[in-house]
Amino acid sequence: MTPVLSIHDLHQVFERGTINENHVLKGINLEIHPGDFITIIGGNGAGKSTLLNSIAGTHQITSGTVDLNGKDITKQSVMKRSKDISRVFQDPKLGTAVRLTVEENLALAMKRGKKRGFASGVKNKDKDYFKKQLSMLNLGLENRLTTEIGLLSGGQRQAITLLMATLERPELILLDEHTAALDPKTSITVMQLTQKLITEQKLTAFMVTHDMEDAIRYGNRLIMLHQGTIVVDIQGADKDQLTVPKLMALFQKNSGAELVDDQLLLQR
Repeated sequence: MTPVLSIHDLHQVFERGTINENHVLKGINLEIHPGDFITIIGGNGAGKSTLLNSIAGTHQITSGTVDLNGKDITKQSVMKRSKDISRVFQDPKLGTAVRLTVEENLALAMKRGKKRGFASGVKNKDKDYFKKQLSMLNLGLENRLTTEIGLLSGGQRQAITLLMATLERPELILLDEHTAALDPKTSITVMQLTQKLITEQKLTAFMVTHDMEDAIRYGNRLIMLHQGTIVVDIQGADKDQLTVPKLMALFQKNSGAELVDDQLLLQR
């Protein structure tokens, strides 16, 4: 089976050759298979978001290769990759156009990776489709198609951003701490929605989180980064048996370091 994503010897060095040189990712090797839901954790500066930026093309990597479904995309632009790779950010404002309505944002999402425009407005058949999709969120948003998205709550916007990211089924979805800016109750709602969309659409997903309990609770595979390297990669039945103390012990055994309380949130 061809991996959805294959990363070989990826290095990411910022400000190379200067006094501020920062070697963030150090030889990452990773294969992601169809249907994998991978949670990624690690302390501040471990390289989590940099890894997602490298996959999305936001940062051109210093060296190494990135393949998507067997095709080398190492040099591809963010725009070209966006046809197959969708992303949900920590800040709900980054995933939507604040002055556009709910239906206009969804129409944009249907054109991911294509030329965009609103010359003919939002079509009636699309409105019916949007209502059907929004109704599955159980947030009453199917009745707010013409509401400017900037008037919605952070949780509502993040739910719509998730829907936008999966409206045109991506090969890979990247979730970059997408519940971190939400209150605990809303965070749970958005995580349940995340699980629902990934499961129902059989998506392949990468989710960065600071919450060790979420990292253990969700997905079939857990990866832990430390100083730019993978120190824990656990999946299947082994992951099912994980607890926070077991994970911390495994991290210390493999990295030779200890986690301090402010590096990871041990509970909500």
